[in-house]
Amino acid sequence: MSRTKSEPLQVIKQRRDAALNSLVSAVPYISFLGIEFDRRGDELTAVLPFDEMLIGNPMLPAIHGGVTAAFLEITAMIGLSWSVLWSEIESGKVELPAIPRLPKTIDFTVDYLRTGLPRDAYARVRVNRSGRRYASVYVEGWQDNRQRMFAQATGHFLMPQKG
Repeated sequence: MSRTKSEPLQVIKQRRDAALNSLVSAVPYISFLGIEFDRRGDELTAVLPFDEMLIGNPMLPAIHGGVTAAFLEITAMIGLSWSVLWSEIESGKVELPAIPRLPKTIDFTVDYLRTGLPRDAYARVRVNRSGRRYASVYVEGWQDNRQRMFAQATGHFLMPQKG
């Protein structure tokens, strides 16, 4: 039985990081809001570091609802793309920096569960269905305690055509 020599871990990590950076850099609004992605294996957590410019209601103060919605939608798009690309990234088939186009939003519904406090926020996506043409996702957003979400969302996306 012949066994292919596996790649060094550092090469695999560099390919994963390069793929994620290519996805993130494709959306300038991500850097404007300061959103970062924490990658642990195939799992991504989006991080929205608190900044005063994110406040919508200074009387509370609370993170602006549009910022919350954008944060969750960006998490959905990047997380969905990441899940689709994962096997190609791992096999080395993905050509960097030529990352496929991002999915296009069909609809996106946000449920505001409580006030977004003036602190860092986190979000993760769960891909419910991902086919060649259509995908459905669920996103949870929390701040201090993952069990106490401040917002959640469901979205449907048109997947980019390959080739």
